Amino acid sequence: MKFFIFFLSVASIYAQNSSSIINSAVEKDKDKFVAIFKDLHQNPELGFNETRTAGIVAKELKSYGYKVTEGIAKTGVAGILENGKGPIVMYRADMDANAVEELTDLPYKSTTIAKLDDGSETPVAHACGHDSHTTWLLSTAKFLAEHKDSWKGTVVFIAQPAEELILGAQAMVKDGLYTKYGIPKPDYLFGIHALPFPVGVLAAASGVRMAGTDQLDVTFYGVGGHGSNPQLTKDPILMAASAIMQYQAIVSRAIDPKNSAVLTVGAIEAGKDNNVIPEKALLKINLRWFNEKDRNLMIEGIKRINESIANAYGLPEDKMPTMTFKGWSYPLENEPEITAVVREALYPLVENKKMVLDESVLPSVMGSEDLHHLVIENDKKDCVFINVGVAEPQRFAEAMKKGQLPFANHNGNFEIDLSAIPYGSKVAITAMLAIFNKN
Repeated sequence: MKFFIFFLSVASIYAQNSSSIINSAVEKDKDKFVAIFKDLHQNPELGFNETRTAGIVAKELKSYGYKVTEGIAKTGVAGILENGKGPIVMYRADMDANAVEELTDLPYKSTTIAKLDDGSETPVAHACGHDSHTTWLLSTAKFLAEHKDSWKGTVVFIAQPAEELILGAQAMVKDGLYTKYGIPKPDYLFGIHALPFPVGVLAAASGVRMAGTDQLDVTFYGVGGHGSNPQLTKDPILMAASAIMQYQAIVSRAIDPKNSAVLTVGAIEAGKDNNVIPEKALLKINLRWFNEKDRNLMIEGIKRINESIANAYGLPEDKMPTMTFKGWSYPLENEPEITAVVREALYPLVENKKMVLDESVLPSVMGSEDLHHLVIENDKKDCVFINVGVAEPQRFAEAMKKGQLPFANHNGNFEIDLSAIPYGSKVAITAMLAIFNKN
């Protein structure tokens, strides 16, 4: 018993000392990383176009002493630091932004306009916090490089492209992350995401946390013509409109009501002129699901609806609708043991333990992620993905009085309070040290 009490006392002293070291290091570098965050925020880049962001990441990691590999899946970056015998821990941050116009009045707001592959243009903004994710990764990398006495093993930092497309993680693996580039396969995978909760609130919940997802395009083909002579055409816009309405019956009538699934048509593209019936209409569809049976029900239902509409319009075989699958991911699941280790380590960073949300109070969400696809084909798949509140606390409180959040992800009003930058760094460093030192 005396030894056990002594052990707890030593562990408590170690935790206090570690926390003090982390606080000092983060505060020392606070201005540096706030400046990096502002720069990234003001210069957002879409998926697989994060060349400037990747360059900043690579330059910083090299300056900290990491072995850096660039150009993985075009813009991905990996930084490796070996520090004796121990676990291999991979920390991934996503770099890409959204095709969203920023609506904040921040002095460092984005005014970026990007040209898309089809020649069109779109405003771009970090409306999901990936600028903060990248900053936290760099801050953590600097700390681990400067405090090698606090951990043992190998750390792998991954700056990933194209998370919003649900393509980046798979693209990095497919491009040879572990083979051609020789990045070591991790024992543990760690990630962190901004949450529109107040700064000081964290989430570290185990089990299935996020839904699986598919991104797919459906194209309806018709016979174009003059808007004044619809009888001489086969209107693909009407076909697409009919399909959109029928798709919703898949979830409401084919999916078990006890299960959760979402089918969203996020965009419809057809025609240019008021008086022209176009040749085709494109629907951009997003699916969310928690089991493959429901996923298959939605995919098969979409296919049957598409074909039935085309047949009703008397279209020949060569004008049947097409389906193009793009990004996808399985549901994200946090391994319970390593999640509990991280959660326990985070308690000293909050005012009370209830501010670290676990699975008993935080249900799984319909949002999706692809970081686990970095390890999904590996023998070791243990993953922990946590959340950090980034909203100014008073702003959050005022919004909650109205039954709202202060802002939503993927909305132009998304705004990260600057106090979340050093706080998130402390969270990330604490979590990584807990994983390295769990035994």
